[in-house]
Amino acid sequence: MFLLAAVLSLHLLPQPQSVQAANCVLPISGPYSFITPKDFDPAALDEINERWRALGIPVLQPYVEERSTIKRGSYSLGSILSTKSDLTIRHAALPQQSYRLRVTGDGIRIQSGDRDGTFYAAMTLAQLPQRENRKWVLPCIDISDAPALKWRVLSDDVSRGPLPNMRYFKERIRTIAAFKMNGYSPYMEHVFVDPRNPLPAPLDGITPAQLRELYDYAKRYHVTFIPEQQSFAHMHNTLTVEKYATAAEFRHDFLLSPASPLSMEYLTQLVRDELAVIPHPAFFHIGSDETSVLGLGQSKTLVAQRGLSQVYAAHLTMMNRLIAPSGARMMVWDDGIENDPAIMTMIPKSTVVINWHYGTEKSFQKYIDLIASGGFAQMVAPGDHNWNQVYPDIKSALLNARTFIDEGKASHVLGLFQTIWHDDGESLFEATWYPVLYSAASGWERRSVDPARFQADFPNAFFGSSDARYGRDVADLADVQSRMADDYSYSSNYLFWADPFDSHASAHMAKLDLRALRLEAEDAEQHLLQNRPPLHANAARVMFLAARKYDFIGRKFQAAQEIRDYYAEAQAQAGKPHSPTGRDLLWTKYWFWELRDRYEEIRPLYAAAWRYENRESHLAGNLQRYDIAAEQNIERADKIYAMTLDYNAGKPLPDLPW
Repeated sequence: MFLLAAVLSLHLLPQPQSVQAANCVLPISGPYSFITPKDFDPAALDEINERWRALGIPVLQPYVEERSTIKRGSYSLGSILSTKSDLTIRHAALPQQSYRLRVTGDGIRIQSGDRDGTFYAAMTLAQLPQRENRKWVLPCIDISDAPALKWRVLSDDVSRGPLPNMRYFKERIRTIAAFKMNGYSPYMEHVFVDPRNPLPAPLDGITPAQLRELYDYAKRYHVTFIPEQQSFAHMHNTLTVEKYATAAEFRHDFLLSPASPLSMEYLTQLVRDELAVIPHPAFFHIGSDETSVLGLGQSKTLVAQRGLSQVYAAHLTMMNRLIAPSGARMMVWDDGIENDPAIMTMIPKSTVVINWHYGTEKSFQKYIDLIASGGFAQMVAPGDHNWNQVYPDIKSALLNARTFIDEGKASHVLGLFQTIWHDDGESLFEATWYPVLYSAASGWERRSVDPARFQADFPNAFFGSSDARYGRDVADLADVQSRMADDYSYSSNYLFWADPFDSHASAHMAKLDLRALRLEAEDAEQHLLQNRPPLHANAARVMFLAARKYDFIGRKFQAAQEIRDYYAEAQAQAGKPHSPTGRDLLWTKYWFWELRDRYEEIRPLYAAAWRYENRESHLAGNLQRYDIAAEQNIERADKIYAMTLDYNAGKPLPDLPW
């Protein structure tokens, strides 16, 4: 029997496939020392204890062979030390990654088909504790669960500015593992510090030792590390290095030209050096998307002789020859195939096609069917819609993910390949957890994930808080974002930096109810300012930062119009008895000071958020934009002051210069 009410009250993410509840609880608070079984997964123990410690729940203790006595008032969860309650782990004839988790008044039982299933049972156990009469308890429950999709991968852009520090790389991996994602794929263009080709990489790029450390760390948490190395387009940062410039399709452009022998020479060294660090990955993603200039520059003659699709397919085939000895299956983005499906007859059948579409179309089935018609395994790749935005476009992201993943599940695709992009180099990963975990839940659960239900589950599952307000905060940010930036040309990050006197930006914002927009942002802003969740507190701070930025965007355009109005009144009333001109000029100057102050206030908040998750490189340029924006308003305030002095000296007020 499936008890929906029991699942809803638990607020688990992902929600299990089947739940039966009983009318009892297992206490987990009090003067107890919980000891795990000898074979309990150490990564699972880390995950549970990280969560429980933050919530104030007594943590689990690892089994120690030498223990011969247990202090009075203690009991064990497992192994031969069990005196009152236990946690038993058994392998059973269950499918891979599946598990059964039972909590009774006497203890906890886990059955699983493999180690992954045991880990996922533990991740569900981690979220189970509830407060009852001011004490922590585990509800008596019987859960049977298994994933809908075999692979649930996060593709993480670490090449467009934000480059994670090692601590936050690991936090990302632990967090996706806690929500049952089993693949992590860092998208790399130039950030790997290749020993033989070190010049393209940033000075604080990902070293071979760090790449290996991440691979090992991910493996510990049941996450497959999937190298994702661009190998065709999107290679500008490599091609700006003069040593590699002759490999470009156009001078210092984005495409490694297949007409240049240097292209394959460079790729061979780069990929082999990455495979030397990670010798036998399950997959190796070669990118190869958006090759729009192929055949227009250096490779024009080659393409004219062999054909555009044949040249593209030859690149994929050569890359597969390079990768295949490692045992990895080559991954490639699908847009080249979509442009010409005949390419599917020219490339290895072992290729896994990553089917990426980020729109809010009613259906993505035609794209899924196209790849399936060629006999290829595929993963569906929705997007987080975080690029160029202060906070992700949650409404579009969830609509995109829900439709695409649901159709992927119905079509029995190989997996989910959730993507995050940092196109403008400013966006923060901490802002993306809501759509990431929605996709994680969608990839695991067999039924469609209702966004309203997900919103209700999110505060407890992610923040460890029963305060439903955190879900409404996300809803407020989503609504402000969708109303403010309904046109891709006017992304919220563009509006944050836009001159409020710019005719295009001000015309766009004039269509909005700025008061209503600001009140909605401030509603979330106040809650997030006054409350801090037990878990992922920095993600809540980034939500606050987004709310404050949205509030400022609205205020900035309000202020610009008020400045126009005050100055127009100052001009019209100049020289008249009891004229408000002096007051209006003073206020106009103050309004520019206000805008200066707001940029200067937000600057350290952004810097702290960046440093929490990223390496220092690229931050200086982002912070300079705050300095430039503040300086612009200082100069305008000074200009108003100079105009005021001229007016006091008897000169007429000129037209406002902005």
